[in-house]
This record gives sequence, structure tokens and C-alpha cells, in this order.
Amino acid sequence: MADLSRPIGMRLSMRNAAPGRGKGRAVSEISLPQLTPLQIARLERLLRAGFKFVTFEHLERYLAVEKKGFVALLDVSGEKVRKFGSVGYHVGGGIGVLVERESGKAFVWKSESVVATPELLADYARVKKELGDLLDEGATQ
Repeated sequence: MADLSRPIGMRLSMRNAAPGRGKGRAVSEISLPQLTPLQIARLERLLRAGFKFVTFEHLERYLAVEKKGFVALLDVSGEKVRKFGSVGYHVGGGIGVLVERESGKAFVWKSESVVATPELLADYARVKKELGDLLDEGATQ
């Protein structure tokens, strides 16, 4: 479980790969704008729910969270914490988006893809819902 006793800025030690994939690099700390107490509470809520902070070299502007290989970029500008774009799946060195192909659904990033099995799609739906609930999307923060 994440150490919630230290300020969130001190805990943003991350990796840019999903657990167990053996890819990515250690990142000592990311640069975030000044966070409000409400934003900090939302981010700590994500940590307690099992999300991990991750970063992608080509998307350094955004904080990202990962759970079960699914990744979402977060926008912490302004007063809220919002999801930026849609939830994707960690594919190679990036975030694969869900696409429909003749052969079926897949998460695709550049030339790499992961077949979207029924189990993966069920996890995708659960993670998307959980993230939305934790960020209180659709409600005022």
C-alpha cells in the first residue's frame, strides 16, 4: 500500500511501465503545478484504491495513473483533477486505444497491439467506472 504519511509531491516516484512488464525507466519525481487540498485528496484516493502513478516520456506534461495495465492521463490544471482523453491499455512504450478491426477489438499504440479479449474488456469497463467514480466525474469537485 502507498505511504500516505508523506506529502503527495514527495510520493510521486514512478515508473512508466505496467507492473511485471519489465519495461520503462525509473523516474525520481515529476513536476506538478501547485495542487489544492481537494486535488491532493483526489490523488490520494486513487492511491488507496490501488492505482499507481506512472509517467510516459512523450507525455511528461500529464500525470498518469495505472491499474491492471489500464492507463489514464490526468489533468490537474485548474481546481479539479480530470481524466484527459480516454482510458487506454499499456502497450509497448505508450497507451493503446481501443479500436474495432475486422478481426475484432484491440488496444493499439503505433504498430503494436494487444487483442481485447472478453476478460480484458470486462476489466477495462471496471477500471473506467472505478476511475470515474473516484474522480467524481459528472459531479462538482
